[in-house]
Amino acid sequence: MIGFDYLSLIIPPLIIPTSTIRLCLSAVAPPRLIDFPPACLYRNPLMDRATRNALLYPVYLPAFLLAFSRGIIIPILPLYAKSFDISYSLIGLILAGEGIGTLLADIPAGNLLRRMGKKPVMILGVSCVTLSVLGLTWAQSVPQVVVLRLMSGLGAALWNISRHAYLTDIIPAARRGRAISVFGGIMRIGTFAGPVTGGVIAGWFDLRAPFIAYACLGVAAAIVSAIFIKRVGENESDTTPHTGGHLFRLLKSQARNLSTAGAGQLFAQGIRSGRHIIIPLYATDVIGLDVLQLGWVLSISSFVDMIMFYPAGVIMDRFGRKFAIVPCFLTQALAMSLIPLTSSFTGLLLATCLMGLGNGIGSGTMMTLGADLAPAGSVGEFLGVWRLIGDLGHSGAPLAVGNIADVLGLSTATYVIAGFGLAAGGIFMILVPETLAKTESQTG
Repeated sequence: MIGFDYLSLIIPPLIIPTSTIRLCLSAVAPPRLIDFPPACLYRNPLMDRATRNALLYPVYLPAFLLAFSRGIIIPILPLYAKSFDISYSLIGLILAGEGIGTLLADIPAGNLLRRMGKKPVMILGVSCVTLSVLGLTWAQSVPQVVVLRLMSGLGAALWNISRHAYLTDIIPAARRGRAISVFGGIMRIGTFAGPVTGGVIAGWFDLRAPFIAYACLGVAAAIVSAIFIKRVGENESDTTPHTGGHLFRLLKSQARNLSTAGAGQLFAQGIRSGRHIIIPLYATDVIGLDVLQLGWVLSISSFVDMIMFYPAGVIMDRFGRKFAIVPCFLTQALAMSLIPLTSSFTGLLLATCLMGLGNGIGSGTMMTLGADLAPAGSVGEFLGVWRLIGDLGHSGAPLAVGNIADVLGLSTATYVIAGFGLAAGGIFMILVPETLAKTESQTG
């Protein structure tokens, strides 16, 4: 550990230029201090009333509730796993459990979407996630925790793919960047207050109490989904029967997109997932922060992340998807590589704020890119494969962090995850073509 926190001298000029702050606040700051949904949802001239009504309560409100719930347990899960007195590798396995369950269920969820429709799959997914997280309250062994995390991943796959297909169906391609970035922004708004709330709950009670809070909000999300989601017109992509070889033909026809953009998606989700294990463990094991301080670090960085969501959508729809994607992951790579240079609350906070800035620039980018690439007639199946690739990165990163940290140390694991971000930025910059022109020509 270094004795002086050099990062406190490096980052402040890099974090948020004044012009960016003005742009973000003018886009997202409502007249009232707390306003849901964000005012930009109503002021967006490219999002008509029908689109707003189809998104607001069916998708945006449940997403907000679930994101807040997820934020509550982000700083808790690594410490909860550590309470079983296990190695970094097993902590990584527990944190990766949800991702493993998700990737196992991604392709079946895409097929189930065709059979059941979007509304039943959404409700089933939310319910499964809620019950599995509640079960962590009473888990007494590592195998029980792993099984519950796998079940949570199953529910997450159902919810993720059904909402992604719903958004793809009802949003025209020319409006997709803004609408999906607003979705990502609403999730970030929910995540913003979650970590400090989880830290306060855990500090007042114990490490298991936040799981009960999660379950209460999850029940609310399920009720909202059941009430407000209407069955949108099931288009040809949802009703045409497919033979057993359809998935193979889809993989063959989309091999180029899935090998290039898919590789970028793999590394992109790897760095996004890896930060959720590296930051809590580095904060507690290396710097010595308590759970409440950790909650503040994550919440403040989430705020920086949150205020960038609408500019991200404007960039995607006005200039191109890659203009948001490439800076997103290169900035996160830089921020991740700076974490081992920190030795205090302030230094770690600055590094995570830079990371939040990078992630915020990429709000909704992977969902938008997946929707752009999804072929008509196979939207559900393609998105199942697309999310499977991303979930491999999401679940693999905690395992990589745990195993590398056990052998070579936590700092080395941090640099490996930074390499994931560098790889993602490079792949999207060099190998993946711009999809905005393609989607405009399809809708023109």
